[in-house]
Amino acid sequence: MRRTLIPACAVVAALSATVLLAPTAAATPKPKGDNGTVKIHDSKTGEELRKNEPKVCEFYLDAFGFDAGQKVAWHIEAWANNDQDKGTTVKDGTIVLDADGHERTEDMTLPNGQYKLFWNFEGENGRAKHKVFKTDCEPGEEPTKPGEEPTKPGEEPTKPGEEPTKPGEEPTKPGEEPGSSASPSAPGAPGEQSTGGNGAEGDLAETGSSAPVGIIAAAAVALAGVGGFLVTRRRKAAQG
Repeated sequence: MRRTLIPACAVVAALSATVLLAPTAAATPKPKGDNGTVKIHDSKTGEELRKNEPKVCEFYLDAFGFDAGQKVAWHIEAWANNDQDKGTTVKDGTIVLDADGHERTEDMTLPNGQYKLFWNFEGENGRAKHKVFKTDCEPGEEPTKPGEEPTKPGEEPTKPGEEPTKPGEEPTKPGEEPGSSASPSAPGAPGEQSTGGNGAEGDLAETGSSAPVGIIAAAAVALAGVGGFLVTRRRKAAQG
């Protein structure tokens, strides 16, 4: 009878242990980061949008739903239709995710072709996240920097603080005020002496003002005397 009870007790003990340990195994959570996702975004796409864009020119990597503060190491390999051998790493980097398990990389570009992203993170349970995408930039297409206006063909960029020159207007020389021009002084301006026709300064003024008054008066008396003599002589000739 005892031999029958001992095995029965062992079975009951084993079942009890299984029941007690089962909740502990179920309570072990799967790393939340494995449920995260990473997207390829065009540089003009908002980072809050959870969509993937497999064909881009300038782009960035955008992560969602990972664990808070997780460290990520990523790299991009050449895959097809480019000058690199397949599997050659062409870009790599690391980022730390924020409290919401979200973060994005800086904008980047690659030569036209097909590439594959590998996204490794702390605590991952399995293989890295990965995405295959294609870069396709039109010839001559260059990304515009933030706050910069594109320059029109044939137009020179304006230097900081410089006003553009109006059509037909000559640029102002250093130290010169706009609209000013040299012009000869008007005749008779205060403080200036006029030049006579013979090139000597002040000849006209000297003749009219600085000659002695007595000489002029004597000459006038002499002329008057000569005139009187001539009149008297004509009268006598007429009477004779």
